[in-house]
Amino acid sequence: MNIFLHELKTYKKSTIFWSISLIVVIAVFFSLFPSFSRDIDQMKRLLEGFPEAIRMGMGISLESFNNVLGYYSFPFTFILFLGGIQAMYLGISIVSKEVSERTSDFLLTKPITRVQILTSKILAIITSLTITNMVYIVGTSIIIYIVKNDDYSFKILFMISITLLFIQLIFMSLGIVISVILPKIKSVLSISLSTVFIFYFISFLSSRADDDMIRYITPFKYFDPSYIIENSAYESIFIVITLLLISAFITASYIIYIKKDIHTI
Repeated sequence: MNIFLHELKTYKKSTIFWSISLIVVIAVFFSLFPSFSRDIDQMKRLLEGFPEAIRMGMGISLESFNNVLGYYSFPFTFILFLGGIQAMYLGISIVSKEVSERTSDFLLTKPITRVQILTSKILAIITSLTITNMVYIVGTSIIIYIVKNDDYSFKILFMISITLLFIQLIFMSLGIVISVILPKIKSVLSISLSTVFIFYFISFLSSRADDDMIRYITPFKYFDPSYIIENSAYESIFIVITLLLISAFITASYIIYIKKDIHTI
């Protein structure tokens, strides 16, 4: 039994759904871009009425809102939120679904180690997320190319877009830890939504707080599109934090899962 292929097949519909959903969100937002760019002065006056913390939390920069990359920062905040839910849901489902569907005993009696089981499942999720990101980046690039009002750097567009995968890997690994720790999860979706929403809410708090330390708490603030646009680079400290978090969560998951008592039928 090839667990990797089985899991990948299981995630097929989910991968298609999330890929299409993310592209639809971007298409809806960028369908408004031509109107915004034509009446940019009026839009700026309207946006100036919003508190600065709200604008920062939503990725709105008045200085660059009239170009595609500056505008892209706005809908991308919602893309990260949705992508976080997808990754968190998959991560939590990795072990909990075997308990809820009562297939644990069938899986564990096969001539395969727990390390191999968990590795196959993780690789299947990473593959699903990678496919989602590939479809999203291609779809977004086409949409932006159609509505663009000026030249832009595809390199910067790609650098911003690929941070979706980075953040998804953090939530995926966090979800896996939760999955192996909790004995039984009644509602994967509710835990996924609430966890991602809490981090998303904290990202708004970091926008209005003077203390930048809050940025270290929420992954949604690790990769600032404005910084990427201005410097054509990521903030190195948050790259390190991202790698450390993913490594720590995954390592902890293996340790706990190997020693965990799996309840069977």
